[in-house]
Amino acid sequence: MIHIRRAAPADARAITELLQEVVDAGGTTAITGTVNRRDIEAQLAWTDRAAWHVAEDDQGELLGFQWIEPMVDEPETCAEIASFARRGKTGLGIGSELFEVTRTAAKALGYTWIRANIRADNAGGLAYYQSRGFEDYGRIEGYVMADGTVVDKVLKRYDL
Repeated sequence: MIHIRRAAPADARAITELLQEVVDAGGTTAITGTVNRRDIEAQLAWTDRAAWHVAEDDQGELLGFQWIEPMVDEPETCAEIASFARRGKTGLGIGSELFEVTRTAAKALGYTWIRANIRADNAGGLAYYQSRGFEDYGRIEGYVMADGTVVDKVLKRYDL
């Protein structure tokens, strides 16, 4: 069974480890290099207009997490979303359950839409956001990641 709850500072270690696994596997996130626990702790506390949620199994193992935070260009109306599931655990409904809670949180925080910024070569991520009802509205061509890799990014929007 999947349990969803708000993330707490004590979750930073598990979030860091899961995110590092995803980064190390490559191909699905624009995050590169080493994920720092202190950076995760700071991001968890960055603003009261963010909402972080974790998905756990019955034993408390972190299966995935999702967050929204204010989009830099439109911080009052738009939340930027990021979603991660443990490798080998995709397709179990983790993302669906996380998004139900995230969508509710976004409305409560006063956002009117959510933006997903996805690597164009991340077929799983594109399918996930499409299945939640996100619609394409733009593209970033030739995005240069921190490690020098160049990718295109698809911008998707979900109106609340």
